[in-house]
Amino acid sequence: MAFFDRSALNEGVRPREVFAWSMYDFANSGYTTVVLTAVFNAYFVGAVAGGAVWATFAWTAALSLSCLLVILTAPAIGAWADAHGAKRRLLAIATVGCVISTAALGWVGPGDIALAVAAIVISNFFYSIAEGLVAAFLPELARPHALGKVSGWGWSFGYFGGMLTLGLSLVIVLTFQAKGRGADEFVPMTMWVTALIYALACLPTFLFLRERARPTGSTRPSAPASADAPAGAWARLARTWHESARFSDFRRLLWCGCLYQAGISVVIALAAIYAEQVMSFTQLQTMALVFVVNIAAAAGAFGFGYAEDWLGHRRALAVTLFGWILMVAIAALGSSVDAFWVAAGIAGVCMGSSQSCGRAMVAAMAPADRLAEFFGLWTLAVRVAAIIGPLTYGAVTWATAGNHRLAIGVTALFFVAALVVLRGIDVARGVRAAQLTPP
Repeated sequence: MAFFDRSALNEGVRPREVFAWSMYDFANSGYTTVVLTAVFNAYFVGAVAGGAVWATFAWTAALSLSCLLVILTAPAIGAWADAHGAKRRLLAIATVGCVISTAALGWVGPGDIALAVAAIVISNFFYSIAEGLVAAFLPELARPHALGKVSGWGWSFGYFGGMLTLGLSLVIVLTFQAKGRGADEFVPMTMWVTALIYALACLPTFLFLRERARPTGSTRPSAPASADAPAGAWARLARTWHESARFSDFRRLLWCGCLYQAGISVVIALAAIYAEQVMSFTQLQTMALVFVVNIAAAAGAFGFGYAEDWLGHRRALAVTLFGWILMVAIAALGSSVDAFWVAAGIAGVCMGSSQSCGRAMVAAMAPADRLAEFFGLWTLAVRVAAIIGPLTYGAVTWATAGNHRLAIGVTALFFVAALVVLRGIDVARGVRAAQLTPP
């Protein structure tokens, strides 16, 4: 465990615990890489929906529905987890839900629209809830000055999980194609492999990651009397919103995150579709592309985690947003395959660094006894983004008879707007507000 710098960890935190926490990023990255980015999205458009003109919009609509469910539940789930000291318990439930529904995608064949949509909605819902819950452990593990570094460790390690799952999926694709078999035969196998790796790789998380939070619902005088009920969790969330003047910088961060994550969600959900529809990539080329993006993302998350602690959270995030704008310009205006590969490499570096940076900023500005609640709010912002981004892209392609270049160009507006909002965030003031929150 020499990989982990002990000086970055809180007192009592062992390196194996950080490794166990990072293993969850390793475990769930295969879901986004194979299901949302490289394989199932293109399979849904081309095979399940038969390449219909509405197929891309239907895919984005399914993702948006799952995100809407997250929006309606994530903050209350986070508040409930804080009130009962139950982050790990709820994380286990969400993990089982995502694994089972991902495996269900393996039974989706051409024309099975209803099954595909149901499995995507359920799996993406549980994935999103789990992502917020596991992120809430970060401030318990890392010292304040090392949040960026430790977040980067987990995020970069996670991309290797995505690459492992994608690599095994690539072997399956090559094997089946060599035998003359089609996507309706090899895609189900990749879904089952993804579910299996998720289930096995997250075991260290539940074996070694400790739940340090103590139940607060029955001891905090200001907590709702009905904290055991969902309404009580929502009441607690409403109290946070009413205190927004105290958390003004965190609130701005939510708006900023919503904007730039809208652009990122386009890349995650639609990269494979863009590659096939605009650049005429084959399934193998698309998978190779996503593999390269994951390598770049791992390097970006790890290296930028150190840079973030040195530059400061706000400057670091600004650098990544400028990188995203450059990437979109190259992808939208470039006509050669080489230019597209360059854009993909930039996207990978920016993806790993910007998402890790956002997680660290939330950790810095979240009150110590309300971590899951504040990360639930961050999850809400990210899922709103996951509705706005892909739906905007899908609507532009639908309205322009399939103009994917214009759709990706419009995505740049999300990153520009995020930069504008970022200018108003004072991280130090946000940290002080979190520390002054009454127990």
